[in-house]
Amino acid sequence: MRSQTKGYLTVYLSLVITIIMSLILVLFEGARIGAVKMKTECVSDIAMNSVLAEYSRALYEQYGLLMVDTSYGTGSPSIINTQEHLSYYVKKNFERPAAGRILGASTVFSGYLKNASIVGASFAMDNNAAVLLRQILAYMGAEPLGDTMTDVEEIADEISESGLDSTDVEAMARANQEQIDDIEIPPIINEEGEEEEVSLGNPADAVNSQKAIGPLSLAVRDLSRISRASVDTSLYASHRELNRGTGLDDDERLSFSEKLLVEQYLYEKCSRYGSELEKSLLKYQLEYLIYGNGSDYKNLESFAKDLLFIREASNMLYLFNCSSKVAQAEAAAAVLTAVLLVPELMELVKYSILFAWTFAESISDLNILFSGGRVPLFKSDSTWRLGFGSMLTFRSHLKGGDLGEGLYYKDYLRARLFTANFDKKIQRLADVMEMDIRLTAGNGKFMIDHCLDIFRAEICVGTRFGYEAKIERIYGYEEQ
Repeated sequence: MRSQTKGYLTVYLSLVITIIMSLILVLFEGARIGAVKMKTECVSDIAMNSVLAEYSRALYEQYGLLMVDTSYGTGSPSIINTQEHLSYYVKKNFERPAAGRILGASTVFSGYLKNASIVGASFAMDNNAAVLLRQILAYMGAEPLGDTMTDVEEIADEISESGLDSTDVEAMARANQEQIDDIEIPPIINEEGEEEEVSLGNPADAVNSQKAIGPLSLAVRDLSRISRASVDTSLYASHRELNRGTGLDDDERLSFSEKLLVEQYLYEKCSRYGSELEKSLLKYQLEYLIYGNGSDYKNLESFAKDLLFIREASNMLYLFNCSSKVAQAEAAAAVLTAVLLVPELMELVKYSILFAWTFAESISDLNILFSGGRVPLFKSDSTWRLGFGSMLTFRSHLKGGDLGEGLYYKDYLRARLFTANFDKKIQRLADVMEMDIRLTAGNGKFMIDHCLDIFRAEICVGTRFGYEAKIERIYGYEEQ
């Protein structure tokens, strides 16, 4: 009877042990599958973060932006390059330690990379540079929007509301001159009894004859100090077909305050006349953002013309309402037309003198601004510089200086930049970034539209046990 009981116990224990061992093996296999999945997740996170850690150092150092240059300095940008880097990091993190490889030991994971693919990505210029703008805003996020941008907005509004950017003084002067030219001056009889034509002798002609020289050449006495740097714009982002991503994070809607932050970024990162940067190819980058010409000289010349337009409108507003100065012009016109017996020209000559006076004073303003001085947006008796006599020889009075109050060159420039087309400014900013980064070592063919900001990866890991783990992740420089 006792031996029979022992037999029952043996069978019972064998059955129990078998069940327990099966349970243990199932739990072990489940734990191994879970561990492989967890290992795959950890490796994926490490590998994708490693890819992002290879951001362009030059782009970060000069512009504060975190993006991966998918050319990696080779001059041949491609998302395949980044995919290869991702695969490399996954493989490295599944490799056994050196000791394990020597001894032939294996681990509970025994995982290896089957495939790593980048199936989605956003690049800097996607959706009208929305990705680039998002990075700029992230960079500027810690910087409060100060009074400076508010001042710029106020100046731009004042210029617009006063009509200084829409009042074409030169067109008025030309129309006035055409009326003068249409009136014939009676000929005189010379000593030989013959008729002889007489020129009007308008004092305004001494000023008007200088206009063809151009405002920049008139205002800057030493043209040798103006940068002559030039580029072939066809080589840069705004003039070529751009690389595009799949649209992971490229919302382009910006609020007004965000646009102001972008404006502040432009001013902080880009050079201008009077504040050039060694790192820059074009020295007048803000001027390039506005006009987009391929040379510093042309961009500065374009701004000089715009600046003259505004200054003439402002100076005309003061001069035509200054009774004492109008009286001087009227007296000169009256004497001239009386001598020539053409009283009908008196009003026209008066206005031609006032227009010439306006131009001369405006060139004087530009001379002050290009020399680092200040000129108020609106003139007064105390800030008007040229008298009637000095107006006739205005070029000899261009000696820089400061009117004691008003706006600097940079203030007028920022107001003009503020009103320039926003999309064009950002496209040209991409050009500027490429120009500057290409000057750095190993980046001679840098292209901003091939710079990666965020990507989606699919990683598949196999094991020697016959099953695999798949994972999909989206990683970027901002939390998703």
